[in-house]
Amino acid sequence: MAAMLLTGHGGVDRLVYRKDVSVPQPGPGEVLVKVTATAKNNTDRKAREGLYPTKDKGEVTSFAMGGSPTLTFPRIQGADIAGRVVAVGDGVAPSRIGERGLLDFNLYADQRPDINLTPDYYGHGADGGFAEYVAVPSGQFHHVPNPELADAELAAMGMCSYQTAYHMMTSARVAAGERVLVTGASGGVGTALIQLCRIVGAIPYAVSQPDKADALLALGAEAVIDRGDLPTFVDRVLEATAGAPIDAVMDLVGGEMTDRFIDTMIVDMAGRATYPRLSIAGASGGNLSEIMWTRIYLYQVQIFGVSHGTREEAEQLVAWIRAGQLRPVLHAAFRLSALHEAERYFVNRGSNYLGKIVIVPDSEWAEHGAPYALQEQP
Repeated sequence: MAAMLLTGHGGVDRLVYRKDVSVPQPGPGEVLVKVTATAKNNTDRKAREGLYPTKDKGEVTSFAMGGSPTLTFPRIQGADIAGRVVAVGDGVAPSRIGERGLLDFNLYADQRPDINLTPDYYGHGADGGFAEYVAVPSGQFHHVPNPELADAELAAMGMCSYQTAYHMMTSARVAAGERVLVTGASGGVGTALIQLCRIVGAIPYAVSQPDKADALLALGAEAVIDRGDLPTFVDRVLEATAGAPIDAVMDLVGGEMTDRFIDTMIVDMAGRATYPRLSIAGASGGNLSEIMWTRIYLYQVQIFGVSHGTREEAEQLVAWIRAGQLRPVLHAAFRLSALHEAERYFVNRGSNYLGKIVIVPDSEWAEHGAPYALQEQP
């Protein structure tokens, strides 16, 4: 089969396109999926570049939450996989052949439904979807027949973004009626957060660039706050909330913005009904933030670090997708053989970028990719 192999840490040159990779065989309890689209995530780039240090801030490394790194080379990346079952392993009903579905991307350490302490994922600790076929656990490949959703759109609703977003909210116990500040609102996790807030009855306030305001408002944001002009940021958030404090921040940015985000929650402690909550699942603005700990403990700010999610949360998300309560935010599709171009576009994306990029095998391009191609693609 054709596949894009990650051959080591480094730049896009470490991604090598080959057409002679062996097709995986489904083991007991697994299904073989013919991949039609796989969403690209920022973790693909970060894993390739080794940007997951947990001790030495300059260390080049990958996920090692289970004690030792699971990223070995060569590796096929790609976590958010949509496709169709074409074969089954022992113990799986043959009736599943032909099902169109979406993968719960997690490599779970055990069967517990409500906790995931050693997160790893397909495309990192096991081969993923930047290929024509992938073998995955049958119980994690969820049937989503919805004819109104194209395969590329289904991939754009993949668990890497939506499950992370939902886990940010459940960790911080976001409830109906609460005001939630969503940072990095134009990306995959941010657009998922806006929709999920509305589903549970919370009120999302998006932080993004002004030229994306109309799209984010249409998606469900109550207001869009320009992320620029740091000295006036808190005032502009409070103007949008009519002076009421933000109840919880869903932070994908970090860096120098973190302190500002906290400021939006602690302006009127007497007027709050709950503790301020900061849920963190990204650091696009910088991996280091300077915070006065007295501000954290005196204002009783609760901080939640979030990575991935649980089986229960995945099942809830799939139920919402099947019910049509979540909608895809698909930016564009790229051919698998053009993954280098997709990576460069993702890193250097302009102000018109909103939502997800999906990668489609060249053999599936005409049906599943071409309708969503960028105009400037070769």
